[in-house]
Amino acid sequence: MLFYFSGTGNSAYVAKRISEVTGEEICSINDKIKSDKSAPKTVDNERLIFVVPTYGWRIPRIVDSWIRNSHFPGNHQVYFVMTCGSDIGNAGRYLRKLCNAKDFDYRGCAEIVMPENYVALFTTPEKEEAAAIIERAEPAICGVIDDIVKGNNLDEPGQTVSGKIKSSLINTIYYPTIIHAKKFYATDACISCGKCQKDCPLNNINMANGKPTWGKNCTHCMACICGCPAEAIEYGSHSKGLPRYQCPK
Repeated sequence: MLFYFSGTGNSAYVAKRISEVTGEEICSINDKIKSDKSAPKTVDNERLIFVVPTYGWRIPRIVDSWIRNSHFPGNHQVYFVMTCGSDIGNAGRYLRKLCNAKDFDYRGCAEIVMPENYVALFTTPEKEEAAAIIERAEPAICGVIDDIVKGNNLDEPGQTVSGKIKSSLINTIYYPTIIHAKKFYATDACISCGKCQKDCPLNNINMANGKPTWGKNCTHCMACICGCPAEAIEYGSHSKGLPRYQCPK
C-alpha cells in the first residue's frame, strides 16, 4: 500500500507515478488526518511506501504522529520517498527511529527534488521553471520505482555536517517559531468559495463573513495559499507578488 501526504501536489504526483508501475493501492494521509482516521488495515508482509514532503529537513511531524498512532499489523518492508525543494538533510536518522518504534523493516529514504512550494518563506518558481525542475526529477523518480520493484533498499543522500544540523537543531527551532498560521490572511480578492477550508488537512480554516480565518493547528502545507483560485491569500508580506505553485502534473 502507498500512503502520501501532499499540500500542493508534488508528493501526490510522485505517489501516482510509483503506483502506476507497482500497482500499489493509494491512500491519502491528508484525507485520513482530516477525518481523524488511522491507516486502513494492512496484511502481513505487505510492502508499505510513504511519499511525503520535507518540512524542516524531516518528514512532517503531523505525518510522523499519524504513522505512530496508526496500527499496521504484520511485518512490513517500509520505503520512504521525500520530495523537497533542495535536500532532505539527515531525515533518514529520524525515519530509522520511527521504523524501530513501529517494528518496520526500514528500506531506505529517497530524495526527490521538486519545485519549491513554500511561498511563506522561499521564492516559488514560475510555470516554465517548475516544469523544467519536474522534468529533471524524472530520472530520480524512475530510479526509486526500479529499486522498489526489485526489492532493493532506496539510496539515501550522503550525510553532511550541515544536513545533520538542519534535521536536528534547525528543525527543533523551526517548528515552534515558524509553524503557525498567524500571518495568513485573505485579501478583498477572496471570492468566498471555501476551497481553502476544504483543502486544509487539519481543519484549521473556518469561513467567517465569507472569508477564511485560521486557527492554531497549522502544519504549513501551503494548500490554502497555493490552491486559492483567486490568489486572495497572503502570508504576511513575503508572499506578495510570488507565484502560487501547484504541481502541473
